Amino acid sequence: MRVLGIEGTAWCASAALYDAETDSVLIESDPYEPDSGGIHPREAAEHMSEAIPEVVDGVLDAAEAEHGPDAIDAVAFSRGPGLGPCLRIVGTAARSLAGTLDVPLVGVNHMVAHLEIGRHRSGFDNPVCLNASGANAHLLGYHDGRYRVLGETMDAGVGNALDKFTRHVGWSHPGGPKVEAAATEFVTAAGGDGSGASGAAADLLDLPYVVKGMDFSFSGISSAANDAADDGVPVEKICFSLQEHVFAMLTEVSERALSLTGADELVLGGGVAQNDRLREMLTAMCEARGADFHAPEPRFLRDNAGMIAVLGAKMAAAGDAVPVAESAVDPNFRPDQVPVTWRAGESVARGRASGGSGDTERGADADRRGAEATVTMEGVDGGRRAVKRRVEKSYRHPELDRTLRRDRTVAEARLTSEARRAGVPTPLVYDVDLATATLTLQYVGERDLAATLDERWTGAVGRHLARLHGAGIVHGDPTTRNVRVSPDAAESGEPGDEPTATPETYLIDFGLGYHTGHVEDHAMDLHVFEGSIRATAIDPEPLIAAFEAGYESVGDDEVIGRLQEVAGRGRYR
Repeated sequence: MRVLGIEGTAWCASAALYDAETDSVLIESDPYEPDSGGIHPREAAEHMSEAIPEVVDGVLDAAEAEHGPDAIDAVAFSRGPGLGPCLRIVGTAARSLAGTLDVPLVGVNHMVAHLEIGRHRSGFDNPVCLNASGANAHLLGYHDGRYRVLGETMDAGVGNALDKFTRHVGWSHPGGPKVEAAATEFVTAAGGDGSGASGAAADLLDLPYVVKGMDFSFSGISSAANDAADDGVPVEKICFSLQEHVFAMLTEVSERALSLTGADELVLGGGVAQNDRLREMLTAMCEARGADFHAPEPRFLRDNAGMIAVLGAKMAAAGDAVPVAESAVDPNFRPDQVPVTWRAGESVARGRASGGSGDTERGADADRRGAEATVTMEGVDGGRRAVKRRVEKSYRHPELDRTLRRDRTVAEARLTSEARRAGVPTPLVYDVDLATATLTLQYVGERDLAATLDERWTGAVGRHLARLHGAGIVHGDPTTRNVRVSPDAAESGEPGDEPTATPETYLIDFGLGYHTGHVEDHAMDLHVFEGSIRATAIDPEPLIAAFEAGYESVGDDEVIGRLQEVAGRGRYR
């Protein structure tokens, strides 16, 4: 099968020919390069209207020269997400071409194509994918017939976050490569060889670092970088610090996604994925974790029609074509809206969170390794203790790593105890060692909630979070991995009932927690928990309904009302 793909979501007009028999890809691209600032939708659309016919003709001529007039078996196009004016031009061109050639038309989700090209080139079966592009940043994993959004930016895309700073200092678009070059210059001036690994000796500017579960936010760090420039901080130092913070955030949430799902494969996609420092961080994290990592070659990372053609061929082979009358583009086309017709197999969650199934890997006698800590069980019977040590992360700048490990250890010790006093079941804190970022905690629960999902336990978590918020505390990372369930509680009660056995369900890991009475922050806690359920549960809606009912029975109705608004801030809604 040979498929002609057309890409034009924002700035790059591109066409490609993919030959499935030889696994070869020919790509022709003509990028839009604004004179100043960022992408202007009208100018980008004008560029598309001129460039799309040229790149399509170039690929079509090459295909017919080699394979004859019947060279093309299907036409695939980027249906969204993206800029509406650009998408409409691409859609019109694809419909016209498919009609002229009398071949099927395939509408491809641009962000799923970023994931699938990484899976295709790597040979991985069930990877988590980090998409890091100009307008987007998110984590995806395949589960129950769709790609689930495991985590995403709650405001700006990663490339846009960098561009916001470069526009502020008067640099032209795109800003990402210029930030990388300036950061390298700063490392070299500090005595390094210009690589990210040698940047440990370089002085780091303190900037906001915002991770909430597997979601994250860039608006604060962009504003802080602009303020630093206004205050006279050298631009090279700001660029270095921006990269160290932003890419560490992306690497941390990637590890959180691997930890939540149990996956051991990670692929990288998107234009920002060309950054050497980001790739270096992800490589180091995966090596330390024993996971496999793959980033495709640069031509498949920036916006390109090659990935559209490759996924288009898989969809066409599965009979997943779209009638012309139903082929309207969608600027807000979320990847989790796409039925994955072209693949089957295990979920990225590896059987976890299927609703009541056990997980012997993390049973009572197993040591646990999360995204940022190892937990070792010591002692026997009633004298058992959980020793939790936040491990050093080699991918992070040492100064940033020390700060995060210390601050999170302090927050966890303090808030775990405060939550317990507020009536929320948490482990007792026996000892705190800040020098090694180690906590000694009461052993609670046989397994985490991810391994034994049940409406009773999600309802209990709703009540726990409501009491927590009533005390002015936000958990910050209330995923199904951070709830422990006792074997006694798992055998008692009816769905929706408050468990009567003790111990029951415990909230753990308050390292990202903080004090606030703001409804917005409380709603974000709920959003994080529901996201962890949707990412891994086969039938998440009853679990979420029980969770919200539990919260409403104790907490503030305004928080539930705000929840939908918070969820709607994802980049694909």
